[in-house]
Amino acid sequence: MPRTSTVAPVVDAMWSVWRSQQHRALATATTIPSSKTASTRQNLTEKIVQKYSVGLPEGKVVRSGDFVTIKPQHCMTHDNSWPVAMKFMGLGATKVHDNRQVVLTLDHDVQNKTPKNLEKYANIEKFGRDHGIDFYPAGTGIGHQILVEQGYAFPSTMTVASDSHSNMYGGVGCLGTPMVRTDAAAIWATGQTWWQIPPVAKVELRGRLPAGVSGKDVIVALCGAFNNDNVLNHAIEFTGDAIPDLTVDDRLTIANMTTEWGALSGLFPVDSVLINWLRGRVLRLPQPHPRVSSERVEALAKALEEGDPSLSASEDAVYAKHLVLDLSTLSPYISGPNSVKVMNSLTDLAKQNIPINKAYLVSCTNSRLSDIHAAAEVVKGRKVADGVEFYIAAASKNVQKDAEDEGAWQALIDAGARPLPAGCGPCIGLGTGLLEDGEVGISATNRNFKGRMGSRDALAYLASPSVVAASAVLGRIGSPVEVLGGAIPETAQLMSAEVAIEGAGDAAEGEAMPTQVLDGFPALIEGELVFCDADNINTDGIYPGKYTYQDDVSREKMAEVCMENYDPEFGKKTVAGDVIVSGFNFGTGSSREQAATCILARDIRLVVTGSFGNIFFRNSINNALLTLELPALIALLRERYEGAAPELTRRTGLFIKWDVTRARVQVREGKDGEVVLEQKVGDLGPNLQDIIIQGGWRGG
Repeated sequence: MPRTSTVAPVVDAMWSVWRSQQHRALATATTIPSSKTASTRQNLTEKIVQKYSVGLPEGKVVRSGDFVTIKPQHCMTHDNSWPVAMKFMGLGATKVHDNRQVVLTLDHDVQNKTPKNLEKYANIEKFGRDHGIDFYPAGTGIGHQILVEQGYAFPSTMTVASDSHSNMYGGVGCLGTPMVRTDAAAIWATGQTWWQIPPVAKVELRGRLPAGVSGKDVIVALCGAFNNDNVLNHAIEFTGDAIPDLTVDDRLTIANMTTEWGALSGLFPVDSVLINWLRGRVLRLPQPHPRVSSERVEALAKALEEGDPSLSASEDAVYAKHLVLDLSTLSPYISGPNSVKVMNSLTDLAKQNIPINKAYLVSCTNSRLSDIHAAAEVVKGRKVADGVEFYIAAASKNVQKDAEDEGAWQALIDAGARPLPAGCGPCIGLGTGLLEDGEVGISATNRNFKGRMGSRDALAYLASPSVVAASAVLGRIGSPVEVLGGAIPETAQLMSAEVAIEGAGDAAEGEAMPTQVLDGFPALIEGELVFCDADNINTDGIYPGKYTYQDDVSREKMAEVCMENYDPEFGKKTVAGDVIVSGFNFGTGSSREQAATCILARDIRLVVTGSFGNIFFRNSINNALLTLELPALIALLRERYEGAAPELTRRTGLFIKWDVTRARVQVREGKDGEVVLEQKVGDLGPNLQDIIIQGGWRGG
């Protein structure tokens, strides 16, 4: 695609960032290889990020909060591959930097045979063929399942995807995390993108699962027991004596739904259970295989046996949170209706005699062989209830073949289940079998948001495969025990806790090294705080939706309408150089990049919040808007103005000073007054400074 005057600055900015990063990496820094992973008080997430970071200064030990440039092992895109390709070509890029890094899968809208969708699929296939990229056509399976089956997600590596459920790779000990489309295009073009290492929560699983309780019940319990955004925008590391008894399929289900719990990753450790599962994969896959070979698996097994420190967290690793769940106290649970944060015991819902219209055994969460087998055991020799439609789709065609060979697939068909092609389908609200007005559905998928699986006037519940199958047979929400003629046991008292951690986040205080500040980047970032005291300010509140798809909106107009849906007086109360400070989950909602660029249009260069919506956060940096998460500042301001007259946008008279070199923030009364808050923040490394200086990945 030829360059035009409108894209040339973007191209130049993007390639300038990449070239300068490569030069600096060669001239002044080193990437620490896996055999020399830094061992000083790092958790497992930090150790893996250490291996996949580029351009680190000599001796730099990465920490939660640090901005780093990562070169992931693999990057997967699916039906969104063509929009990513358009971004890639629009940037002026003509060649994929590393075609072994990129994976294309078609999985979301595989039932759609319209000319428009088939043309898009053909374009994606041609792009993959032209660039020599690994391509998996529609019908092969769901992208996340393919990455696990084919070893793109491999233990102790980092693989990303332009999809929120890339957390699933953590089930096989691979750090998986989502990226937005701009990030994917950057990886295609340069092999790398930026990431801020999240705070890391340790989730300790104790005890043994009772009979009839599955990995799905574990994650539903976690989402329900810790449902106050406890792990929002955290990385999760699972530990505890329960893990050796969890199958890899259970781990994949749990890791997959850490997304719904609010986390950015969900990482299980490498252990003998995983090694034996990998040995099984070697036997199933044609050899020699480029990623899952006996040599690679046995090398991992040897490293585990010899206690390779890169495979586990340091004994004195620091975590932001420590949550505990006793699996022995669990029973079958159901999420909903229409929220993963609403947890009900199966026992309670079964007593309510809730009729269902549709049941679903589909998705990357619970359509693997063990899931299909569990459902088949319930329905074998029985029939789906009259008036109920039971839809099934395997996570991949390989899974379906295995289920067919075992007879489990036919058992479901004989019971009256309706097969769909391997793919996302009803889970994402596409294709056959969606919920209609007034209907009730129960599903083994991962999301039951209102309207996601069809009508907004339907009710959707989430449950394990066996409970979904039992409900399909009973015609109401019910238990496999009932199908077999037994009585449902009473629910045990679930035991969970959050363990207080002293000094969380202060691990690196005594070992911090100064941050290099590049020419053109300010060593100090300052401004008066303007307080927008609300949580969950969404992207429509920041930038009105009516302007989103107008391509001719001027910078002046963007500045004028910035935050007007939140507060019509915002424009009158703010000036250039101010710093917006707001509550938690700022920027939730749509992926519109204008939510970041309209703030920049007001010459506001920094936003400070308790936490950000992840897509807004990534869009901000990609467009050169700086962000900081300072929950302590939100608490301070809310205490300061408690009892004051409500004011949507409030000038505080407080000034923030971000010392980039020292990675410290101060908040003062007035520009040079008393310090009211001071704390360490993440290292804003030179690689990320490059992006800001050049106006973002997208240019500015």
